[in-house]
Amino acid sequence: MIEIIKAILFGIVEGITEWLPISSTGHMILLNDLIKLNVTDEFYSMFEVVIQLGAILAVVLIYFKEIFPWGFGKNKNDTKKTLNLWGKILVACIPAAVLGLLLDDWLDEHLYNSVVVALALIIYGIIFIIIERKKVGTRKTKSIDDISYKQAFQVGMFQLLSLVPGTSRSGSTIIGGLLVGLDRKVAATFTFFLAIPVMVGASLLKILKYFLKTGTVFTSLEWSILIVGCIVAFIISIVVIKFLMNYIKKHDFQVFGWYRIVLGILVLIYFMIK
Repeated sequence: MIEIIKAILFGIVEGITEWLPISSTGHMILLNDLIKLNVTDEFYSMFEVVIQLGAILAVVLIYFKEIFPWGFGKNKNDTKKTLNLWGKILVACIPAAVLGLLLDDWLDEHLYNSVVVALALIIYGIIFIIIERKKVGTRKTKSIDDISYKQAFQVGMFQLLSLVPGTSRSGSTIIGGLLVGLDRKVAATFTFFLAIPVMVGASLLKILKYFLKTGTVFTSLEWSILIVGCIVAFIISIVVIKFLMNYIKKHDFQVFGWYRIVLGILVLIYFMIK
């Protein structure tokens, strides 16, 4: 029961931090240090990625009409627009998919530590504040349909930054979107859509590597932890996504920048005095 309660906490943290530009990885590393799950290192490495599937299902549910090419009264032109949107999403996925596959083990071994996470939190928090205060970028693209393939690929290049833990996938792609001319709401929405193939692919890769490395199936406790974590992440993500889209109608991202800086400093202090 204690491990299930921990899984619920992990699901809550994942659901909140996956969509806000504050780094889910940074929060998960800190949470796991505070209330470590009683599982193997191999299982936890897989769990912290696969739990994102719950968050992804929230995006699919909320935006199903927008991302599904057929039905909902869509005519041929609407279907074409949706398929075109998926083309842009896939183009944006190419950079991270290629380097992610090549560098996955190296990144896990060398960059998944508290210092890297803390520095990434602070550095990109500062960048967020500068971009918003200086109004960097033209912000001319005010519709998801108006994103060009060039802009999509450029956002995908910015997503490469998120391979460094603590950067935040949503944070790096939103920053990239703002810099290449996307409106704040458009940048956030495209980030949500981009997460679908990225996280599904990353989760499948982690599951495959887990089974190849361990040669074992999940225990009943591990299944329970994984399922509960995903369900909670799904529920919390629905609330957080709706909150964020309403929030950015009247506010910018500076508050998240300041939060990142404070959290990064706290992480550094915590692991220094631990």
